[in-house]
Amino acid sequence: MPDRDPNVPYKGFNFRVEFEGISGFSCSEFSGLSFETDAVEYREGDEAYLHVRKLYGLRKFTNLQAKRGITTDLQLWNWYLEIMNGAAPLRDGAIILTDELQVDRLRWSFRNGFITKWEGPSFNATSNDVAIEMIEIAVDRVELTLAAA
Repeated sequence: MPDRDPNVPYKGFNFRVEFEGISGFSCSEFSGLSFETDAVEYREGDEAYLHVRKLYGLRKFTNLQAKRGITTDLQLWNWYLEIMNGAAPLRDGAIILTDELQVDRLRWSFRNGFITKWEGPSFNATSNDVAIEMIEIAVDRVELTLAAA
């Protein structure tokens, strides 16, 4: 099989999510890979130019969000209960983008995550939709690397 053209983008549905200490986690939707860096304006009094310099400041990582069909697997709920009781460990994890053959290609690793929000499913007797739970995870930082193929 010829090598994949590096300019062809990967599909957004080939992914998996891992949490330290949570086995068999899967989800249908994952979002929140959004990061920004504050610009800090700075100027010394004796500078010749009448404008400020911009330096990079604090980095911010948006909360991550995972949605999945709710099941009787209570690992996420139990983790959230630990957080509400003030005794939960912070967990590392990763979002891994795979190719069509499910080979890992890109990895967004996050550090020191904890659930900040758990949202249960909406119920509607006139619908046949899957019952979805959603969690929001605050993280210290996220790092993007090429996955070891």
